[in-house]
Amino acid sequence: MSYLLNALSFIVELAFGAAAALFVLRLLAEASRVDFNNPLSQFVYRTTNPVLAPIRRLLPNWRRINIAALLIVWLLMLIKRIVLFALLGLFPHVLGLIVLSIADMLDFIAMFYVVLIFIWSLMSLFQVETYHPVYRLAGSLVAPLLRPLRGKLTAGGLDFAPWAVMIALILARILLVSPLADLGARLALGV
Repeated sequence: MSYLLNALSFIVELAFGAAAALFVLRLLAEASRVDFNNPLSQFVYRTTNPVLAPIRRLLPNWRRINIAALLIVWLLMLIKRIVLFALLGLFPHVLGLIVLSIADMLDFIAMFYVVLIFIWSLMSLFQVETYHPVYRLAGSLVAPLLRPLRGKLTAGGLDFAPWAVMIALILARILLVSPLADLGARLALGV
């Protein structure tokens, strides 16, 4: 039975992760002012707009942060946690679910950035055409994180700023998100 439960948990994680990735892309694209003429940007906009448009009437953007997209990502993480607990036959406390879903959202965004920076670094290493839509989108999304360190961590013609940012994001996951997730798990299970 545990093999089936693991398979179902994997499918739930995959489905909710794919949906959350679209809304995180929309959130980061608006915050980074990504080029809207990019076909990938247009795809993300067209895919997420039917869900976000009604919510944005109630929750407008704050500066360049799309509050509606952030809310949807949090709700996706909350529903994912509820489904995973239901698969185990547990009904957790609401406060624990809220804290766990916030931790999941922060963890997802941090890992999203780590993967995005890694992909962008590989693409720049292999000299992908700079007009490629994926390269342009990834470059626009990682630029705000890399800008403070650009040119300050170079050695031998190599820029180590992407690696420093990835290490900082992984440390943030370990030192900030993991304790928050542990607190949420304790609250959810009433331990």
